[in-house]
Amino acid sequence: MGLEKYRMFLEEISELILSEMPKADYSSIFNDFVESEFFLIDGDSLLVMFICEESLKQGQELHFFYLVERYLVDIISKGGQFAIVFFKDAEYAYFNFPEILSLRTALILHLQHNNTIDVRTQFSGCLSQEWKNFLEESYPYFLIVADEGLNDLQTHLFNFLIIQSWSMKVNAVLSSGQASDVLRLYAYFMLSRHRQQTFFKQNEKKIENAYKALIKQLEGCRDLAFEPIFGNLRWNNMIEEVKGDCLSLQWMEDLCKLHCLSVVFLLHLPLSQRACTRVITSDWIEDIQTFLKMRKWCEYFILNNRSIFEFWNLNLIHLCDLSDELLLKNIAFYYENENVQGLHLNLGNDIMKDYEYLWNAVSMLVRKFDVGKPFPLRTTQLNFLKKDPVPIKDTSKEKMPNLGFIPMSSEMVDKFVGDILKDLPFLKRDDPIVTSLVKHKAFDELVHWHSHRPLSDDYDRAKSAFNGNPRDPYYLKSLQKYQVFQRFYGNSLESVSPKLIVTQDVKPKKNFSKPKTKKANETKAEIITRENKKRLLAKEEQKEENKWSVLSHSIEEEMKENLNSGIQNLEDFLKSCKSNLVKYQVEIVGLTACLKAWKEHCRSQGKGETAKDLSIAVQMMKRIHSLMEKHPDFLQEADRQLIARCLKYLGFDELASSLNPTEVAEDGIKEKKKNKYSIGIGPVRFQLQYMGHYLLRDERKDPDPRVHDFIPDTWQRELLDVVDNNESAVIVAPTSSGKTYASYYCMEKVLKESDEGVVVYVAPTKALVNQVAATVQNRYMKNLPNGETLCGIFTREYRHDALNCQVLVTVPACLEILLLAPHRQRWVKRIRYVIFDEVHCLGGEIGAEVWEHLLVMIRCPFLALSATISNPEHLTEWLQSIKWYWKQADNIIEKNTASKRNAGYRANFYKDHFQMKQSYKVRLVLYGERYNDLEKHICSVKHNDICFDHFHPCAALTTEHIERYGFPSDLMLSPRETIQLYDTMFEFWKSWPRAQELCPENFIHFKNKIVIKKMDARKYEESLKAELTNWIKNGNVEEAKQVLRNLSPKPVSSSENMIQMFPLLVEKLRKMEKLPALIFLFKLGAVEKCARSVCTFLEEKQERERPPNADKEAYDMANKLRKIKKSIEKQKIIDEKSQKKPRKMDKSLIHEAEHNSLLKILEKNLEIPPEFTYADRKTVDSELLQMVFDRVKFLRKGAELKALAERGIGYHHRCLFAKEKQLVEILFRKGFIRVVTATGTLALGINMPCKSVVFAQNSIYLDALNYRQMSGRAGRRGQDLLGDVYFFDIPFPKIQKLIKSNVPELRGQFPFSITLVLRLMVLASRGDDPEDAQAKVLSVLKHSLLSFKQPKTMEMLKLYFLFSLQFLVKEGYLDQEGNPMGFAGLVSHLHYHEPSNLVFVSFLVSGLFHNLCQPTHKGSKYFSQDVMEKLVLVLANLFGRRYIPAKFQESTVKFHQSKVFLEDLPEDFNAALHEYNMQITKDFASFLLIVSKLADMKQEYQLPLSKINFTGKECEDSQLVSHLMSCKEGRVAISPFVCLSGNSDGDLLQPATPSHVILRTIGISHAQAPVLWPHRFDSQGRRMPLNAYALDFYKHGSLTGLVQDNRMNEGDAYELLKDFSLTLQSISVSLRELCENEDDNVVLAFEQLSKTFSEKFNKV
Repeated sequence: MGLEKYRMFLEEISELILSEMPKADYSSIFNDFVESEFFLIDGDSLLVMFICEESLKQGQELHFFYLVERYLVDIISKGGQFAIVFFKDAEYAYFNFPEILSLRTALILHLQHNNTIDVRTQFSGCLSQEWKNFLEESYPYFLIVADEGLNDLQTHLFNFLIIQSWSMKVNAVLSSGQASDVLRLYAYFMLSRHRQQTFFKQNEKKIENAYKALIKQLEGCRDLAFEPIFGNLRWNNMIEEVKGDCLSLQWMEDLCKLHCLSVVFLLHLPLSQRACTRVITSDWIEDIQTFLKMRKWCEYFILNNRSIFEFWNLNLIHLCDLSDELLLKNIAFYYENENVQGLHLNLGNDIMKDYEYLWNAVSMLVRKFDVGKPFPLRTTQLNFLKKDPVPIKDTSKEKMPNLGFIPMSSEMVDKFVGDILKDLPFLKRDDPIVTSLVKHKAFDELVHWHSHRPLSDDYDRAKSAFNGNPRDPYYLKSLQKYQVFQRFYGNSLESVSPKLIVTQDVKPKKNFSKPKTKKANETKAEIITRENKKRLLAKEEQKEENKWSVLSHSIEEEMKENLNSGIQNLEDFLKSCKSNLVKYQVEIVGLTACLKAWKEHCRSQGKGETAKDLSIAVQMMKRIHSLMEKHPDFLQEADRQLIARCLKYLGFDELASSLNPTEVAEDGIKEKKKNKYSIGIGPVRFQLQYMGHYLLRDERKDPDPRVHDFIPDTWQRELLDVVDNNESAVIVAPTSSGKTYASYYCMEKVLKESDEGVVVYVAPTKALVNQVAATVQNRYMKNLPNGETLCGIFTREYRHDALNCQVLVTVPACLEILLLAPHRQRWVKRIRYVIFDEVHCLGGEIGAEVWEHLLVMIRCPFLALSATISNPEHLTEWLQSIKWYWKQADNIIEKNTASKRNAGYRANFYKDHFQMKQSYKVRLVLYGERYNDLEKHICSVKHNDICFDHFHPCAALTTEHIERYGFPSDLMLSPRETIQLYDTMFEFWKSWPRAQELCPENFIHFKNKIVIKKMDARKYEESLKAELTNWIKNGNVEEAKQVLRNLSPKPVSSSENMIQMFPLLVEKLRKMEKLPALIFLFKLGAVEKCARSVCTFLEEKQERERPPNADKEAYDMANKLRKIKKSIEKQKIIDEKSQKKPRKMDKSLIHEAEHNSLLKILEKNLEIPPEFTYADRKTVDSELLQMVFDRVKFLRKGAELKALAERGIGYHHRCLFAKEKQLVEILFRKGFIRVVTATGTLALGINMPCKSVVFAQNSIYLDALNYRQMSGRAGRRGQDLLGDVYFFDIPFPKIQKLIKSNVPELRGQFPFSITLVLRLMVLASRGDDPEDAQAKVLSVLKHSLLSFKQPKTMEMLKLYFLFSLQFLVKEGYLDQEGNPMGFAGLVSHLHYHEPSNLVFVSFLVSGLFHNLCQPTHKGSKYFSQDVMEKLVLVLANLFGRRYIPAKFQESTVKFHQSKVFLEDLPEDFNAALHEYNMQITKDFASFLLIVSKLADMKQEYQLPLSKINFTGKECEDSQLVSHLMSCKEGRVAISPFVCLSGNSDGDLLQPATPSHVILRTIGISHAQAPVLWPHRFDSQGRRMPLNAYALDFYKHGSLTGLVQDNRMNEGDAYELLKDFSLTLQSISVSLRELCENEDDNVVLAFEQLSKTFSEKFNKV
């Protein structure tokens, strides 16, 4: 009965897991290359993943180990940090598979002994307490696990592991369906959600019992599997000797001899020889299979009980190569077939000796009976192998394609790959492949198509924001409205008044970072200017003095009443005051008031009270800091005495006497009195602990004439010099440190130079594009010639004045389109500077290669800005190498231009004075100091309330980390955290020798300083960090450990549903005055849900506290209003008819007055009281608010965003429209909205500074890079001196990792694709200026970041470039001169979708779309629903490919609206696709054969991870070896380990060959072949279905249907449909442009489909 009882429950668990599969995120599991999240790999899932691998033959153990190691090495090289876990209970699942059982044991031992991997085998099962404890301690972020086992029972085991992980808040990542590229590993992420945690909690007992029943059943399998093989021999006495008469087993003796010989072969033969083994296809006879199983059981027992054989001193290096079944079959085949037929081959000396030695050893072990002599090897006639008509697989017959490149004569090609062409095989001119290129027969219907006609590009097609006649009043009005809004939006970003730019003659600027020397004799004009300036300043000062004399009395009175609010008013006045003299007077008044308040406060304290209100003392010291540092020139003797008296009252006698010794001596405050006033701690400790964030920053005092709004720091001046000298720079500085100022200075410079020059600002997101454009439009004005504008925008969605502006703000992909467009080169030459914002996107997941192309293609100088790059030196070096290339290229172009000019060649040369004077230098500017301090806090739930624990940054470190890496460079402590560190160090090492020296009061940089500055505190922090590092290095590790342990808050793991607690967190932040806050979550659904939950919380709170009859009153009033309104309208009609009588007039006036007063009362009744909203209504007037709300009135989320904004809440994510995002951004910046939940889109440069940042959801995307970008928003410069970061529901180990790990290094992606090569060739052959175009193309080809300083990679890329050209020539997109032909334009235009663009065009050319698109009847222009649906099916298979995990097909869920699984392509399309794929597979295979010469064969013969070597001298004296290993052909491009399973080069021609078959050191994989396999299979050989979302939506038009049935997130589904709709439009427009026949069926069908799909989509 056991397991049967739980059958239904196990099904329920399966269904729970299956229902989560389609929701799984398919994304990269590592985002940091430096340190990934710590995660776990389930060892048995790893085993199953590779045992099922198609290329692996049973019994080929070394091949299996190679696959496992290659996978693990891939993970490690990408920064993976993991442990592998094998559960003891999991072993029971293999008792029906003894061959796998011994393999599993060998794998565990191999990973433990031959590698440095962390392997855990101590846990009995996934429900054990030890396992639970381990998860709580190590908190892995996810567990890689299989969703299906070798049988149902093992699948249940995996299911238990998945739900147990979820219950512990550990996510599950599926081992099936993974894909890898150069930098990332993609997999299905199944998140741990509250629903699953609850399921586990509610059924915990049941789960435990079901698990026990499952294990019991598996244990039963063991004896059942054991019985037929070992008869009555029981499991428990297996280790005892086997007794019995075995003489009848003479044939067993023969088999043992063959096995021993195979073992000797394994020891002697290098892998290079074994890889050439013949492939025997015959199977073993039944009896032999039983023997082999027995052997595997014995192997398992010996490995499992190694401890019994300790004295054997086993060498575990050969664990990975215990048997090679193919080799054994070969030996058996030879002795029972070829040898019998008279083929006698010798074994060779060494092999014979070792074989004899081994057989004799076996004889000695088997003492009880005689096993005969070592020779002859066969004494019986029995055949061990079944008879097979073709026993040996002939791999030489597999016809590999003809090796050779089609010859091309192109200058471009020669320049890039000329150096390697001589070594490559080329086809003869009369080769059939070459002759067949002459003409591709076009399909008849295509005669009206002009495929070579240049297509409009994305620029032409991007919707112009304003289309229309410039004289049309409606057009002018909408343009005006747009400009007004942009100014307003820009003003919300920074309140500066616009500056009018006038074009000037540019003189070279002086270097302003060097100190100025005074000129001896001024000219008369300069003297007059100076005098005028002086007069103006005096006037200004007088004005400020008058203002102060008016305000001073009220502020002084206020300070007497309430010091805090008085000081606030005083500081507000200081902010706006421009005169230093007046500021000084104000500070003196403030100081006097503070002293008075302090005295009164101390006197009023009762005897028992000891705690003083130190906020008064802080204000007093702030005034002293300001007077001593900012206004020392104005200080009189009396002021010094006042300051000394203040210090004396605070108990800082030494400081007071250093300032004014006489005063202190006279002012003899009695000791008793002194204690009454003194604050009781030293001045240094007081300033660090209580005034940390008020400490003055070191700022330069000397203004820079280039900057008027502020005094720039030294590093900012260096940036201005860079721009003045036309240099390039990589700028790395923290968020909000002021690095973007250089960009605006650069814009201003170019605007002043001329009306032609252009600055391009490249931003990573559309939201940032809109923001920068608004800032530019708000900052600058310029009178330009007609048709020219100052600022333009270009994104995929829309453009505005993009090519007739001087400052273009765009996204990378759009600038790439302009740079690669042959007919836009004249505009490109106008570019003077390019600014790359957030340049670390160069290492990003999507579109990174585009950033790379831009950086290598631009000829002008650039500024590359980022807050987070860990290897800026490497990046700068790479960029400098590109600039040297351009220097040479520009010189050559200049020479050629000059010689053509001299020859009187009157070409239209573009006057390019600029290129000559640019500098080719690339500077690196680093700045590491943040303006404000950041403090971190951990949130926890105690007694249903939110609590905050301060998190000291040092708590994130361990002594091992400090010893290996030191302190992270950006781990900064606030001054109070520095004091905390000193105190803890002092506490835990009582005899610390440097305790006195490093005591804050004695520290050398603080000695006798009245004013401690931020830099002094930083020096103190550095000294303490250095000291702690010395403790660790000099043997005081224990003390250091205690310090770090003590600084760490107690980790609190909460079992609450944190989403429910979320509103309490926001409420608590409001009470602590920590709003405005940005709250980062990483799931779109959670972002909206959390914002709504806070809103609901406020509404319910208001409902509870609303007077009981308020609703009734509102209802009655609304009714009254309605009646009065009616009577007013009635009255109007009567008045119009009759002549107005004075009394009637009175009546209507009374009505009006009554109406207005009722309306006011009703508004008051319905208005949200301030305690039930976070909105600050004072910050925005109602007219402005209305304007912002009106812009989103008709948008999808408009109403909801408005309702949330009324409560001071907003949300922000990528699926909102620009206007919706702008509403949230503007109102947040203005201070109206004070709580915003957001995804990572806000982290990329969007200007939304706040007081606090909250991380409220853990995610793979919350990595070191995003953490720094996001936390950098906390602390508004000029408003907050301290920013707070809160961690809510983020595991403790994750917080530690975020704080200590480095940001990722920038690494190069694979830089080329087929379509990119085509676009480059188009540019090279059709560019406006051929020389310039060629230089650009060569720059892209030569300068990939991947190949920088990697000559081998460069050679591989050159070969890949040649492969791409071959493909393009064969497909008819290029001719042999490298000029574009055929449908090259259409392929290039759809470059976002490779390889689907290539397949689409091949379908079009072969006439398939013309066959499909037949109208309802002849002459009609309308197509039936059936035709449309078929067309969508084809396009969804090409452009809407989104896979679902294979296992989900087993689900029993009913679908209501959608089909969910996408059907296959129609038959004719499928056949054409197969033909296309096979042709490319052949070409790619021959490319791999050529590129294989680049492989490092030394590494190819090593296991990738353990580095166990299988090289050696080939065995030449054995005829048998030479005979068995004779298949040397066809083993060139695939790994020798893979050859062991009988695979050969011919397998490269099979559909979808996995990448791990290819040699691993050539740096290329199947991902680079432009094939589109209709079916994809996971590692277990199961077909992964495609999600039919596009077709389903076309049929039912419901987004909700996609969410319910297709299990998609609403935001993701919306984005995917939008992309699909854009692709349809793009294809439809392109086809119309290419075809001159108005009534072509394909064009009409695509237009109908595009229109219908857009209409459905726009209704959503």
